[in-house]
Amino acid sequence: MRDETRPPIIICNNVEKWYGTFHALKGINLEVQKGEVIVIFGPSGSGKSTFIRTINRLEEHQKGSITVDGLELNSDTRNIERIRMETGMVFQQFNLFPHLTVLENVMLAPMQVRKWDHAKAQETARQLLERVGIPDQSDKYPGQLSGGQQQRVAIARALAMQPKIMLFDEPTSALDPEMIKEVLDVMIELARTGMTMLVVTHEMGFARAVADRMVFFDKGQIIETGTPEEVFSNPKEERTKLFLSQILTH
Repeated sequence: MRDETRPPIIICNNVEKWYGTFHALKGINLEVQKGEVIVIFGPSGSGKSTFIRTINRLEEHQKGSITVDGLELNSDTRNIERIRMETGMVFQQFNLFPHLTVLENVMLAPMQVRKWDHAKAQETARQLLERVGIPDQSDKYPGQLSGGQQQRVAIARALAMQPKIMLFDEPTSALDPEMIKEVLDVMIELARTGMTMLVVTHEMGFARAVADRMVFFDKGQIIETGTPEEVFSNPKEERTKLFLSQILTH
């Protein structure tokens, strides 16, 4: 929830990004308060995923500034490493290690990066698998799980690093419809614990349920921001109205 008296945990100031001559992000300004849930939506190719990937330097921005939890994201690799430790990310594809069990997938990063011992990493991993609703899958391999179960493992793996911020890049778009709800339910529970979340998604029911703010992207720009009630009931921009009319009727 927004608290204007506290410094934002993410500050994006006039962020610009090109791929060759293609201008992917055009002057993006966005501040995110600690504990806020931001849903980013818009048509394919509008810059949503590119933007969210700049926040942990999976994509490099060329102009402007991005500050995460007081650290500016620049070419200083120490800053990048520190920001990545505090920023969990869940992708469209699950990116689990197929040769490791579910439990081992969740344990790996805390042991390697945070230098936890095996017992602590294992206990935390088991707690997280319980939290995402699949404690009984811990000894299986990713290939033995459904897509929804794999995505829940991916969320548990990101949470194992105890991040301050979670980034989700269309986390349900590769899933069969009957599996989407089980992943969204985990994300809704996470949002209600006060986790700072930026979520790129077309799941408007999720946005209605938990978003503090919605941010509409089109052609590399932020066209409109507002609460879910403002955006759904009374969008200001014609482009937002058109997009919502197309996706809400399907």
